[in-house]
Formats: sequence, C-alpha cells, structure tokens
Amino acid sequence: MTQPISAERVSTSRLTLNVLSVPGSAGDPVVFVHGNVSSSAFWRSTMTAIAAEGFRPYAVDLRGFGDTDPEPVDASRGVRDYSDDVLALLDRIGPAHLVGWSLGGGVVMQALRDRPDVVRSAVLVNPVSPYGFGGTTGPDGVLTSPDGAGSGGGAANPEFVAALRAGDRSADSPVSPRNVLRATYVAVGTDLGEEEDAFVESMLSTRIGDDHYPGDSAASDAWPNVAPGKRGVLNTIAPTNFRIDDLHEIDPKPPILWIRGDQDVIVSDTSLFDLAHLGAIGAVPGSDGTPAQPMVAQTRAVLDRYGDYREVVIEGAGHGPHLDRPEEFRAALLDHLRA
Repeated sequence: MTQPISAERVSTSRLTLNVLSVPGSAGDPVVFVHGNVSSSAFWRSTMTAIAAEGFRPYAVDLRGFGDTDPEPVDASRGVRDYSDDVLALLDRIGPAHLVGWSLGGGVVMQALRDRPDVVRSAVLVNPVSPYGFGGTTGPDGVLTSPDGAGSGGGAANPEFVAALRAGDRSADSPVSPRNVLRATYVAVGTDLGEEEDAFVESMLSTRIGDDHYPGDSAASDAWPNVAPGKRGVLNTIAPTNFRIDDLHEIDPKPPILWIRGDQDVIVSDTSLFDLAHLGAIGAVPGSDGTPAQPMVAQTRAVLDRYGDYREVVIEGAGHGPHLDRPEEFRAALLDHLRA
C-alpha cells in the first residue's frame, strides 16, 4: 500500500515554505529540491519509495513555485535566495541528505558550498552546470561575453512564458507546458500515466514576472543581443550571477552522487535550451559562431576537483530520470543513501 503524503506550511527565519513529508516515516532525513518550472509534486513517488526503505523524506517548494510564499528573487545573489531558504528548513529539521534536480541541483551545490556541516550528502540529478546556464564555454566556464549575453531572463521562450501565464493545460501547441513536459522533462515517448496532469498543474504553479519566471533582462551588443538581469529565476543561474567552481575547497566534503539521463536535452553539451547551440544549428538566426556551453563537461571538471563523487548515467532517461526511469533512479539513490 502506498504511503500517504502530507503538505505542511513551515515557518522559518526567512519565509513560510510548503513542505511535503510522509507521515510515520523514520530514519535519516532526505530533502528533495525541485527544478525550474515545477514544484515538490515531481518528487511524490520517489518520496513514498524511499520512506518504505527506512528514510524520512521531505520535498520543499522553492519561493515562487507551488505553495511556498512568493517572495521576490534577488538574482544578484545567484541561487542563494533559494539555497538559504532550504538551509533555513534544515535549521528546523537538522542535517540532511540533499537531493536537487536541475535548478535544484544548483541550489544544493550552493547550500553545500556555504554550509557543508549540515549536508550529510548531496545528490545532483541532471544539475545545472556549476557555471550556470548559457553564456560560457570550455570546461572552466569562460564567459563568451563579459555581460553574459545569451543567458538569463531574456533567453526564455516568450511563447512558453505566455502559455504558463495563460494556464494552458492543452496539448495543442508545441510550447504548451504539457508538450514541453513530454518532449524535454522526460525522454520522448515516456508515458507518465495519471501523474501527467499533476505535473502540468505543478508547472502552472510557477509565478510569472520579473521577480520570478523568467526574470528581467538587459540589452547586449553581443549576439543574441540579450544579457541577464538581476531579478527572477533564470538570472539566478546566469553565469554573471552564479558560479561554483571552488567546491573542492570546502571542509568537510560530504559524498556526492551525480546521476543523469543520457537523453537529457536541457542540461547537455548540446542543449536545446542553450541559445548558442540553437544558433549553431540554425534554429536561432544570426549566430556569430558563439560556441555551445559544454554543461556536462563543466560539471565533471568541478566534481573531478572535488574528488568524493560518483557518476551514474541512466540509459534511455531524459532530464528527469526519477520520472522516466524510476526503478533505476531509486536503486542508485538508495545505494548512495545507505552508503
């Protein structure tokens, strides 16, 4: 029998968070952090699975997503508005294993960087590169333009933003949340079954605007003529605001599991969300030859310096291996947590 999941409003020193948990679960706490344009709902089946294996799971809605307070996001701090919120939750429940997906992987890396003493271990699930999303090249994350051109709030697809704002639940447009979920969050052809509607509702919980998704932007003289701003979610992972290349300097060094799907089209060395790569393949006109961001190679370079990590690649999985290859994902996660 599947264990029920409860939602609770948890007041912290920073804001009131919406936190999912499994009543009656016991064991080491595991905190799940969702990705962009989603919420804690994407972790529900994973939570019940690990609760049955002797762990105490929590999943948090980040600010501006789900049912957590929609406080504005100061992207000049990188992802620290998010990671400090998660750390405030740990101040309530104690040290925990942190599991972060996509944007949530960056949030977990920042929390690990700032307070390694409260992180028992870290699990990075198809995480954003330690050098952010867009606007860099090479394994060491060199800016392709000093202003971070090609990244930030202005890099979002305006039709997708409009579909979110309109609450589009249909499959009528390639950029409807439902079709973006099917085409990019999971490997193409994945049947999400009865969970699909809940995932679409989760995506539609995203607050829209300059303070949230996608964020503000600035004009740039460099192609594609848009640079990051200082507010909202996409600017938190712009390379001018976010950079974590010194994880190897922290003490202590909790073990890290890096787990990713080999069919990921979002966080990839040839990402379909990277304007530089889209320019190179002619999908965005006017490219000046700016190279694509090698996101996977950048993550590997940072973790190689860190040392205490293991990489697991799940064949046939997309951006959300916990969604399209749940058995393989849970086996890798549980091996890590037990170790």
